[in-house]
Amino acid sequence: MNSEFSLVSTNHQLPYLSAIVAMSVDGKISTASDKPARFSSKADLKHLETQISGYDAIVFGGNTLRAYGTSLVIKNPFLLEKRRENNQPLQPLNIVCSPSGNINPTLPFFCQSLPRGLLTTDKGLIHWHEKINTFNQENDNNFFQEIFTFNYPFNWRDILQQLHFLNYRKIGILGGSKLISSLLKENLIKDLWLTICPLIIGTKTATNLLDNNLLNRSINLTLIEVKQIDQEIFLHYLVK
Repeated sequence: MNSEFSLVSTNHQLPYLSAIVAMSVDGKISTASDKPARFSSKADLKHLETQISGYDAIVFGGNTLRAYGTSLVIKNPFLLEKRRENNQPLQPLNIVCSPSGNINPTLPFFCQSLPRGLLTTDKGLIHWHEKINTFNQENDNNFFQEIFTFNYPFNWRDILQQLHFLNYRKIGILGGSKLISSLLKENLIKDLWLTICPLIIGTKTATNLLDNNLLNRSINLTLIEVKQIDQEIFLHYLVK
C-alpha cells in the first residue's frame, strides 16, 4: 500500500544510523558523480550484503541510484533465514532520497524484488508523478510502496523521527557524499563501515567521500575493528 507522510510524529526517538562506504586510498567513492564505483571486490560486496541484511531500511541518494541503476538484493540463504527469524521482511526498505523527484522510471531498480521508498518534497513528488504519467502508469505502487514528503532543506531529525515511528529502527546509509555529509553534520550517523580499496583515483571529476561544503568541521572517530581481506582493508569506526 502506498503511503505518503509529511507530518512529524510526536515520538522523538531516532533510528540507529550506520554509513557503509567503499572508497579509494585517496578518499574517492566514484570516478564521477554519475558513474558507479566498480573498484571494490567480491569480498566487499559480500560485506555490504551482510551489513544490509541487518537493517530495517537503507537510504541512498538519487545520484547513487542514477549511477548504478539498481540496488543490492540480499540473496544469501543464511542472511535471509536470519531475517525470517527476526520477523523482518526479506529485504529492507530501499529509500531513494531525491528532493527533485528526478528519477527515471525505466531504471532496473523498479524491477527488483525489494520494497522501495521515496524521500522527496511536494514539488519533487509532482515531478515524479509527471514522469510516471508519461509511461501511462497511474499507480505509484508499481514504483514506490512508501513515499515521504518533507520541506527542503530537509530537517533530518524530523524525517528520522517519522521513520522510527514507522518501526524503521536501524538504517543503513549507502551514499552519496551529500547525504552522508548532511547526516554527519547533524551528528546522526553513529558508526562508519569503510572499505579501503587498493587504488588511487586522483582525477578532478572523482567524487569525494564527504562534501566539505556541507560538513565543514572535524569529527572524531573511535576505531573498533580492523580486518584485511586480500588487498582491501575493512574499518569500523564509532562516531564520537
